[in-house]
Amino acid sequence: MTLDDITKALLASYETEGGINHLDGINLPSDESVNRLASDFMHLLFPGFFEQNSLTKKDVPAFTTARLNSVHASLARNIEKALRHARAPDPAAHAASLAMQLLGRLPHVRKIVQTDVQAAYAGDPAARSLEEIILAYPCVLVISLQRIAHELHKLGVPLLPRMLTEYAHERTGTDIHPGAQIGTHFFIDHCTGVVIGETARIGNHVKIYQGVTLGAKSFELDGDGNPIKGVKRHPDIEDSVTIYAHATILGGDTRIGAHSIIGANVWILEQVPANSIAYYKNENLVIRSRQKTEKAVEHRDAAQMQVWDWSI
Repeated sequence: MTLDDITKALLASYETEGGINHLDGINLPSDESVNRLASDFMHLLFPGFFEQNSLTKKDVPAFTTARLNSVHASLARNIEKALRHARAPDPAAHAASLAMQLLGRLPHVRKIVQTDVQAAYAGDPAARSLEEIILAYPCVLVISLQRIAHELHKLGVPLLPRMLTEYAHERTGTDIHPGAQIGTHFFIDHCTGVVIGETARIGNHVKIYQGVTLGAKSFELDGDGNPIKGVKRHPDIEDSVTIYAHATILGGDTRIGAHSIIGANVWILEQVPANSIAYYKNENLVIRSRQKTEKAVEHRDAAQMQVWDWSI
């Protein structure tokens, strides 16, 4: 077989099998362009952290203006391509408006992202500074880009939000759907192998570890056997919950109550009341109140204080 033979075979497969980028019609957003957008968003969220050259405070206004102009142009082009693919009316004008709306939300997103950085610093005793968190913790990239993608998702932009989160997925191994709703002070420790589905809702001050899945039990099917879109399929995690490594929590009607702890490797398909702890004992799932544990800790702390007072 020659290269000409392979070329002909590939061209034939393009015609019969599909999977090419609408070469005679609507071009889709390019992977390279969206990846560049993702990088630019991180520069806007954390100016001075990812630049090759040092950035002084007096440089920030010019830096921000130049970066915003570049991002706006690229963002509008890619939104327009996505809208054309979705056959939206007046895609060019609509794209320009949507790009401005997204950029207008960046100060709000940045405020929330700062709480994520603080949560990572507070939640990891190995962290030595906020700067280390921003530069070296993959959860910052994943959560920051998901928050931007979520804003695009709420604006109804197709394709682009998922492409942004996929950039972070490729870089870190953590996959958070743009549709997931996430509160403030969110921390993913180690940030590898985590999957969070489209309809998951996560409260404030939630901490999860590597390998955690917030997924669906199964898919509802229509009369033709195709998955029904837009239904609640993924769990809700209330405020101040900690989920340890490789726990799997499934189902749209599954809720983990506030201030609960989910142990490592636990498989949960049911409601967990607030202030509970869930873990395996032998092969059985145990879900019980944390009250007993908390009382034991208080008792131990009191005993230690008495010893300390005595030594004084």
